[in-house]
Amino acid sequence: MIAHQSLHLNSVAEKFDISRPAISKHIKILTECGLITIKQQGRHRYCVAKLDKLNEVSGWVEQYRKFWTQKLDALEIYLDELQKKKQKKPKKNKKPVAKARKK
Repeated sequence: MIAHQSLHLNSVAEKFDISRPAISKHIKILTECGLITIKQQGRHRYCVAKLDKLNEVSGWVEQYRKFWTQKLDALEIYLDELQKKKQKKPKKNKKPVAKARKK
């Protein structure tokens, strides 16, 4: 919502079914993280998105996505090899041993 246009705090609060103080807490946290800035214009305070900060998060996530993709691909290859070995093993035909009958 803020990513598309700057909105004043009341406009943001109107979009959600939570209290104005709850909105203010969320805005404060986003401001502390550097994801938005507050610009004063007359009586209103406007929230402006600073989405370039998300590039840092995106880079960090991408690094772990690559790591886990490699690990899961390696696991898949290993499990496929195990499955192939299991299928190639000949099944042992055990003949039942005849038990001596008691008379």
